[in-house]
Amino acid sequence: MSETYRDPWGIPHLRADSPDELAFLQGSNAATDRSWQIEMERWRSEGRTAEHLGADGLLWDRFARRVRLDDTARRCFESLDADTQRWCTAYVDGVNDALKSGRRDAEEFAATGTAPALWEPWTPLGVFLVHHILFGTFPNKLWRAHVAETLGTEAVDIFSIEAPVWAGSNAWAASGSLTESGSPLIAGDPHRLMELPGVYQQVRLACPAFDVVGLAFPGVPGLPHFGHTGSVAWAVTNAMADYQDLYSEELRRDGSELLALGPEGWRPVRAHHQEVISVRGSAPETVDVIETDRGPVISGGLNGGALSLRTPSRSAEKLGFDALLPLLLSSSVDDVEAALENWVEPVNCVLAADSSGAVLQLVAGKVPARSRDNRLRPVPASSSEHQWAGAWERLPRSSVAALAVHANDRDAGGGDRLGLEFAPAHRAQRIRQLLVDHGADLGGGGLTTAAMQRIHMDTQLGSWPAFRALLLKLTPLSDTGCSFRERLVAWDGRMDADCTEAAAFAAWRSALVRGLGSTPELHPLTAANGHSPLFAPWLHPEARIGFALETLLAKGPGFGIDVDLAARQALEEVAAAPPSGTWGSSHTVLPLHGLADHGSAAASAPAVPHTQLSGDTGCVLSTESLPGVTDRSFRGPVARYVWDLHDRSNSRWIVPFGASGRPEDPHFGSQLPLWAAGDLIPVVTDWEQLTKETHDPR
Repeated sequence: MSETYRDPWGIPHLRADSPDELAFLQGSNAATDRSWQIEMERWRSEGRTAEHLGADGLLWDRFARRVRLDDTARRCFESLDADTQRWCTAYVDGVNDALKSGRRDAEEFAATGTAPALWEPWTPLGVFLVHHILFGTFPNKLWRAHVAETLGTEAVDIFSIEAPVWAGSNAWAASGSLTESGSPLIAGDPHRLMELPGVYQQVRLACPAFDVVGLAFPGVPGLPHFGHTGSVAWAVTNAMADYQDLYSEELRRDGSELLALGPEGWRPVRAHHQEVISVRGSAPETVDVIETDRGPVISGGLNGGALSLRTPSRSAEKLGFDALLPLLLSSSVDDVEAALENWVEPVNCVLAADSSGAVLQLVAGKVPARSRDNRLRPVPASSSEHQWAGAWERLPRSSVAALAVHANDRDAGGGDRLGLEFAPAHRAQRIRQLLVDHGADLGGGGLTTAAMQRIHMDTQLGSWPAFRALLLKLTPLSDTGCSFRERLVAWDGRMDADCTEAAAFAAWRSALVRGLGSTPELHPLTAANGHSPLFAPWLHPEARIGFALETLLAKGPGFGIDVDLAARQALEEVAAAPPSGTWGSSHTVLPLHGLADHGSAAASAPAVPHTQLSGDTGCVLSTESLPGVTDRSFRGPVARYVWDLHDRSNSRWIVPFGASGRPEDPHFGSQLPLWAAGDLIPVVTDWEQLTKETHDPR
């Protein structure tokens, strides 16, 4: 018997008689609740968005075809162990059953004149790849190459951003010695693009073998990143490991054969064919698909500039899905660790705790052993010293005696052996300080779920001391500039939505970013880079200056940049016309719905209420803005959770929008006001408190 229940927030609680039947039910539920969302991810994985939505989809489709996303998903599916392959197939059968039963009628299909179709067994792996192919480090290598080509190799160091670009998170754990209950607590929030509907779906998966609550990727079985089985819980952050490489390829024709220059000389490429991309409302487009011994060519080609991408998932034909079912079956931190031995990518920092009191931290995934130069920029495909050695780096793991904090920082991610750039230590240090402070505030009674919840909403800007020091040394200033500076330096550095000083600071910071971008030293970055506009977010000069601003303040003068002059001019500019509103008046949620990128589909993206936010890049409450570009938050905590290992029903969670992906559903955005205010909702575990759902048989 398979049954679907709902809690008061519309969150699905799924119950079946076996793991395979439960996978079928999870697929059916995802296809019902998130029908448009998962179908669009399927189109993206197959490189067919333009076919359904028009020419705006071509940028992505060209990349998806060239990088061979669907083919990689198929190969990784075929390499799964028999149990996982059967379980994944059951999930796809559930998706397809929802289609056959008429439960995939999302309004976006009607608005765009499109329709869902049957899934392939490997489609869930393709959906997961769509979410994570740009999650790694290779786009940053395109940026470093652009910096080196336009400013010189010595300038790369001033853009050592020490900040995650598009991928981050917080997670922390306290052992039972520090908690009120005497059992561990795990809390955190993944930072990703603010997709609408959300990238994570709250769900419960129960059968005789396990009963797990957690956050699922719609379109993917199980709970890859965050889950609580009742006896063990786990959570992840981005390890910031470098596991993707770019190779500069030389290609030539020899008659009908295409050759690539590798360490052993000219060799036939592994694949070379053309694929036709159908384009709704326009003529089809043909794209060259080339794969060398290193990997698929994703940029350039026969006419020069060819760059191939090597990834663990493509080279090993493993993605890590063999870990997903064992994760659900876990009852201890040792089980979680054993399950994640099979994980490949993306590489994650993992916190796990169980009801026995054990707390474990580890890095999970595959990082290839190879030259450190590979981490910087594209490397020559013909150089033997830059090839992968056929081995993986040893990843760290350790038991946690008291506290563990992961915030994409160097200490959590394994350091220089695994990565190149990590987040500044600000968030990790602040969370640790708050854990200690909140424990003290409780009078020795120990940390609680409520204390963990408060930490999520801390708005202290970690970089504020560096900006304040810069402000204090700016001379000479006009009377207006001097008065504005005094206003800023008296501010406490908290990015609260109702704070006018936070808005004034943000305006000065944005003016500083624009000013630095116009300096003779950095303006050449606006030159054409020769890459697809798909990579524009990683190659946008003002965005990258904003990300690297703290580094530029410290290292820019050594490169000849007059940082003080740019800061003084920015201060005078904003002082002459300071913002009149609060930080929240411009720092608002910027939801990213798929239709917003596809104007050619002639359909509008659904709207959510105008929502003011506290926090910013560099705060624990990491509702990111792009200084110099926009104050709106396009990326931030796409979920928050507190896992209680003493009593799972005392756990809490929240997502930015809601449980449903259907705009007409009352739970499409029902959690948004609570999420913005920092509230969490209960994890309901009592089946008697849930409402059983019955489907219209149609």
